[in-house]
Amino acid sequence: MKKRRKLGKTIKRFWPLYLMFMPGVVYLFINCYIPMFGIQIAFRSYNARFGLFGSPWCGLNNFKFLFRTKDAYVMIRNTLLYNFVFIALGTILSVAVAIILNEIRNKMAKQVYQTLILVPYLISMVIISYLVFAFLSTSNGFINNSLLKAFGVDPVDWYNTPKYWPFILVFVNLWKNLGYNMILYYATICGIDGTLYEAAVVDGATRWQQVRYVTLPGLKTTIIILILMALGGIFRSDFGLFYQVPQNSGPLISVTQTIDTYVYRGLMQTNNIGMSSAAGVFQSIVGFVVVITANGIVRKIDKESSLF
Repeated sequence: MKKRRKLGKTIKRFWPLYLMFMPGVVYLFINCYIPMFGIQIAFRSYNARFGLFGSPWCGLNNFKFLFRTKDAYVMIRNTLLYNFVFIALGTILSVAVAIILNEIRNKMAKQVYQTLILVPYLISMVIISYLVFAFLSTSNGFINNSLLKAFGVDPVDWYNTPKYWPFILVFVNLWKNLGYNMILYYATICGIDGTLYEAAVVDGATRWQQVRYVTLPGLKTTIIILILMALGGIFRSDFGLFYQVPQNSGPLISVTQTIDTYVYRGLMQTNNIGMSSAAGVFQSIVGFVVVITANGIVRKIDKESSLF
């Protein structure tokens, strides 16, 4: 009874906050929890004719197609390696650019700085598949017709030459996401207590020493949290990056095939919704396990930096 009374008093005291909280709860329930009812498609031989409840159960058969195919090793390797590179390089470059912009802020007028900080983000929003094609087109692309031609180098058939695409995909991903990630790190830098820098200056610290002993430790928690969140999608890939940017070119399959593109191609060929659903369930479960494991390791090393 005491607990109920205490709970009632708490709700009565903070009811405006709970009222503000409700729209978010309703949104999450409708968009995240209700759709989970459809997870059973992954365990059924789905047939639109019989519907969700009329389709027969098939156990784990839908999951087998991901591992029995000859492309299983290639798509899993590509998905994991690309994501590791994206996370590592993306974190390093985003932190570096955020620190550089913070140094610029300290030396430039505020208005000029505010314009400058938006540039990387605006650039990251521009990159799309047709822009990449405008650069890489064999016949009309900027690189072949302007850069290589100016140096007397023969044109490259980009969309039929796999060896260049790991670098192209990494570059495009960094270009696309650098601005957004940088702003997150920069916001953290702005929240670091300025007296820490003043104390460092009094102690005779150089700019690099201020970055090393004040800025980077202040960014540590944000870096760890963003990496943990990124690890949740370690078995997922940007479909547009790996399918649309390479123009679905057959010769590039060995370096552009990921789990998501494989599932899409399989869905287009076989129209097997159950297999596609199984792939999504598999990716979610693996991502969940990776996040829980990584967070557990972080919690043992530095409890304050963990997600939970």
